[in-house]
Amino acid sequence: MRAPLRPLNSLARPGRVIATAFAATILFGTLLLLLPGATQRGHHATVVEALFTATSAICVTGHVVVDTGTFWSPFGQGVILALIQVGGFGVMSLATLLGLLVARRLGLRTRLTAVSETHGVGPGDVRRVLRGVGLITLIVESSVALVLFTRWTLTDDMPLGRTAWMAVFHSVSAFNNAGFSLHNDSLVRYATDPWTCIPICAAVITGGLGFPVIMELRKRFLTPRLWTLNTMTVVVGTIVLVVVGAATLTVLEWSNPHTLGTLEPAQRVLAGFTAGVMPRTAGFNNIDIATMHPASWLVTDVLMFIGTGPAGTGGGLKITTFAVLFSIVVAELRGDTAVNMFNKRLPRSTHREALTVALVSVALVVTATFAIMLMSDVQLDRVLFEVISAFSTVGLSTGITAGLPPAAQLILVGLMFIGRLGPVALGSSLALTRTARLYELPKERPIIG
Repeated sequence: MRAPLRPLNSLARPGRVIATAFAATILFGTLLLLLPGATQRGHHATVVEALFTATSAICVTGHVVVDTGTFWSPFGQGVILALIQVGGFGVMSLATLLGLLVARRLGLRTRLTAVSETHGVGPGDVRRVLRGVGLITLIVESSVALVLFTRWTLTDDMPLGRTAWMAVFHSVSAFNNAGFSLHNDSLVRYATDPWTCIPICAAVITGGLGFPVIMELRKRFLTPRLWTLNTMTVVVGTIVLVVVGAATLTVLEWSNPHTLGTLEPAQRVLAGFTAGVMPRTAGFNNIDIATMHPASWLVTDVLMFIGTGPAGTGGGLKITTFAVLFSIVVAELRGDTAVNMFNKRLPRSTHREALTVALVSVALVVTATFAIMLMSDVQLDRVLFEVISAFSTVGLSTGITAGLPPAAQLILVGLMFIGRLGPVALGSSLALTRTARLYELPKERPIIG
């Protein structure tokens, strides 16, 4: 028999509340995008187009089936921007913060829900965490928007109001790792402009670190020895993945005339660096993804699948999960009795959680890829790219999404939803439904390998 360690009815609820809140927000956003005023004159969104766009925005993915800048009206673009901001901040986190500002008090259930979504330390930590998240969001988005506005005022021939809107939209989209762009070529026109690419890359990386890491770095940036294991893992993992990803893609695409091959050497380095940052689940593309080398697609698949830090605006398996899996392999190969990371020993429950999240994620990607291949005649590498991009809430595309059958697009909608909430919900479920056995079964070891 089993004895529960904690009341499941009260603690397992936050995951369901978060999922319900996201689903309700997607429905509301879909209805708004179906309004006649949400599209440009001569266009009207279908239910699938509105649902796909709303899901992509709230899940901060960036996948599109219609061009954002020419299909949606200013009102529709405003709805998309609002959904991106809410999705990146967190539906329940935003609701909790608004409730805190209005009522100045929070119930236990509200605190537990916010803790589950933000990965806060505990219910008593909610006020500080949410205020910090709000302040960080405001500072980063405002700073990047100011830089982009200044730059585009000098280089682009647009009215000041339009330039300001473009700067704000791309700043919010970048920090929230959404990848929505109002340009029909995303960032291709700015591929050689460091004053555009570097601020956007900085916003993407910052948002992908995760709010717990950002808040700790604010206090202990100069004292790495005091960093928590989570912060150390995310920071080191981010640096490694950005450097390795950017260098690999730059080398692979260096002579490709359709991507980097026609640029000057310094411009190739900048464009390659930007291309290596975007699979951090940002979704902007500064080169034509469809013309990249298949090997570059595979590298991008891996970067997208790993993703960013937990409790941030990015998606993917998460750097910490990948680091735990890598450490387990290293420990097993070395014959160690314990799994260690940065001089800290990992509990066995963490091993099981990481393995479960990884295997469930792989199963979802494989199943969705198989299903979409049955529905279309698109090649495996392109379908796999789209599926991983959707599940990891990235938004990069080889250009096949708009041409997929509606049923296949709905599969991508489901993947975006699961990819945004799955790791949080599954992690919460694993952490909150732990039980203690009053007995143990006899051990027996199967043959491995």
